[in-house]
Amino acid sequence: MNELLKKWQQGQTGYPIIDAGMRELWQTGYMHNRVRMVVGSFLVKNLLIDWRCGAKWFEDCLFDADLANNSASWQWVAGCGADAAPYFRIFNPITQGEKFDPDGEYIRQYVPELKNLPNKYLFSPWQAPKNILETSGIILGKSYPEPIVDIKLSRELALDSFKQIK
Repeated sequence: MNELLKKWQQGQTGYPIIDAGMRELWQTGYMHNRVRMVVGSFLVKNLLIDWRCGAKWFEDCLFDADLANNSASWQWVAGCGADAAPYFRIFNPITQGEKFDPDGEYIRQYVPELKNLPNKYLFSPWQAPKNILETSGIILGKSYPEPIVDIKLSRELALDSFKQIK
């Protein structure tokens, strides 16, 4: 199995909103639609993993799984379906977390190892100063993963890749 896919499935990407969503999915069999779009975009566009891998994982984990809705939603986020988002729409997991979980309640619920991290660094813990991480009980790479991809570089790579198949 692709190591990046496995980390995505386990909520070990180093991006708190992604990890919260994937852990919620595993623990409850549910995930809010906004988070479904964000984790889907991350898988397909930042990790460059085939949307069908995500659709299969969702089908296996969601209690509300529906083949048609699941397939159409994944094709939408991948930019390849009949009603697809533009291929260049790539959700930023940092800004999505800040916008839709501004107080960090969702992240702290599903990623408890970050519960003591101040909101200023909750959405991008790798940017926190070492003393803040230590005070919060976080050792990047041990108690919480380092980001598995650079969000800016992976976005550029995705856009370049999509331009080639236009």
